[in-house]
Amino acid sequence: MSSSSNSHLVGRVGAVLRALSAANETGAATVDLARSTDLPRPTVHRLLSSLAEEGFVDRDRRTGRWFLGPELYLLGQTAGHRYDVTHHARASVHRLAAKTGESAFFSALRGAETVCLLREDGDFPIRSFVLYEGARFPLGVVSAGLVILSFLDDAEVDAYLERTDLTARWGRAHSPDAIRARIARTRQHGYAVNPGLVVEGSWGMAAAVFDRDGQPAWALTLTGIETRFRPDRQPELGALLLHEAHTLTRTLDTPGFR
Repeated sequence: MSSSSNSHLVGRVGAVLRALSAANETGAATVDLARSTDLPRPTVHRLLSSLAEEGFVDRDRRTGRWFLGPELYLLGQTAGHRYDVTHHARASVHRLAAKTGESAFFSALRGAETVCLLREDGDFPIRSFVLYEGARFPLGVVSAGLVILSFLDDAEVDAYLERTDLTARWGRAHSPDAIRARIARTRQHGYAVNPGLVVEGSWGMAAAVFDRDGQPAWALTLTGIETRFRPDRQPELGALLLHEAHTLTRTLDTPGFR
């Protein structure tokens, strides 16, 4: 098999595993994974069957739904010694949820997406379920993706917006001009605000967490209903987010997290 064929195969496997990770709590049917990866259903089934033989995915015999497998858990445990920062972030997420009553999250930059790693709900009884553990969004979508994009340098922002069309799925509010305007506001305030652009009435705010090279690599987020994110409360929530983000940035400023 040629190197290009190998690369193509690995890309397909990666796409299937990422799609499955976003639905792992309830599992996913083969047809659902085919739809989310834009791959033919027979191709996805063959990939899943091969991955199952190696323990990378598992299938519920009763429902036929697929889940990430035990081998991935074991590999993740090993990789976690170098890459897992969630145990450091957990305290920040807890404090944000407890102090605000909202749902608090920790997300990581992965390629051109943010991946939600942690969630903790506060005591306010109405929730927003746009974000959940394993959820992936492109940069510029949801407040975590906006704040990370905002603190990349201008050349990276320009290159991303030139090659990425977010309007087809996320609507005209995610045109390059609209995103640039939100980037400008985010840089001014230090935190990002998503005014219900993904799901109407579901607002979010986020602050970036930086790696040792000063690059935005993670984000802390608060989400809730619109009335909980009124303009007079946003500075208070923003200050809490920035405080926890700065604290976490200092905590992660160690040689093990590059």
